[in-house]
Amino acid sequence: MCEPQPSLSSMSLCKIKAVLVVLAVQVYASAATDEANLTVLDSVGNFTALNSASVAKSPVLKRVVDPYVSLSLAAFPEDLEVSDYCVDLLHTFGQRYVAYVNCLVVSARPVKVCQNCYAGFGSLREIYTNISSDQMDTSNVSCRDSLLRSDRLMLVYLLYVNLEDIWVTSGCSDCVTVGLHSLTNDTLYFMAALNQSLTCFEKYQQGNHSVLCKDCKKTYKELNELYSGMEKNHTLCIDIEDAMNVTRRLWSKNFNCSFPREETVPVIAVSSFMLFLPIIFYLSSFLHSEQKKRKLIHPKRAKSSNSLMNIQDKLS
Repeated sequence: MCEPQPSLSSMSLCKIKAVLVVLAVQVYASAATDEANLTVLDSVGNFTALNSASVAKSPVLKRVVDPYVSLSLAAFPEDLEVSDYCVDLLHTFGQRYVAYVNCLVVSARPVKVCQNCYAGFGSLREIYTNISSDQMDTSNVSCRDSLLRSDRLMLVYLLYVNLEDIWVTSGCSDCVTVGLHSLTNDTLYFMAALNQSLTCFEKYQQGNHSVLCKDCKKTYKELNELYSGMEKNHTLCIDIEDAMNVTRRLWSKNFNCSFPREETVPVIAVSSFMLFLPIIFYLSSFLHSEQKKRKLIHPKRAKSSNSLMNIQDKLS
C-alpha cells in the first residue's frame, strides 16, 4: 500500500505499483487454473495432447519439456528416411523370417529341419539377397546401405546370419538340391528304406521280438549299408543322422536285436594272426639256431676223422 504523498510524481509511482501487483495476481491465477496443452506423438503415429498434470508425473517430460510450450515431433529429412521400396523389402523379410523360425521350432524333434524347412530358407535367402544387392530403388538408393549399414547394430544382417549358421551346421545343403527346389535322390531313397524298416518294426513290436529280429533283419541291414555309403560320400544331413541314431536305438535297446557284421571277420583274422605271431617267431628262431649248430658240428667231425686217418697211417 502507498502512503499519501503531497507530490504528483509520488502519486503516479504508487499507481504504477498497484497495476503491476494486479497483473501479477492475474497471471498467477491463470497459471493455477488453466491446463497447458502438450502435444506428443503416440505409438500409432497420432498426436495426443497432454495436460500439465501428465507432464508433472512423467520423469522424462518433467526434466526436458516445458509444459507451457506446444511440442510436435518433426519428420526426418527426406535423404535420411527409408524409401517405400526398402520398407516393403524389410516387411517381406520379416514375414519370411518368422515363417522359417516357426518351421524350425516345429521340426526340432524329431529332427526334420532340412526336409521340412528348405523351402522357407530358400525364400528367406532370396529376399535377403535382394536387400544386400546393389539394386537401386526409384530414388537411386541401395537398400543395402539403408537397411544393413545405416547403424552399428546391423540387426537385419545379424538375424539372417544366425539362421544361415543353423542351416550350415545342420548340413542341409547335402540333402537338398543346389537351387533348394527339392530333396536329393539319395535322401529320398534313404527315407524310403527307413520307412520300410520302421514299418517292419511296427508290425512285430507288440509280439515276440525274436520274430522281429529275424523278419526285419534284411531291411535293417540294407538301411545300415545305405547309411554307410552316404557317410563315405558326405551326403548326410542332420535329418538322416538323427533318424539313423533313433533306428539303431530301437533295434539294439528296445528290441534287443543284433546281427554279426561282415567287417568283424577280417578283424578276427588279423587278431588271430597277431596272437600267434610270437609263437611263430620263437619257433622259427629255434629252428634257425638248430640249423646253425649242425653247421658248426660238421667241420669238427671232419677234422677228427682226418686226424684219426693220420694216426692210422703212422702206426702202419
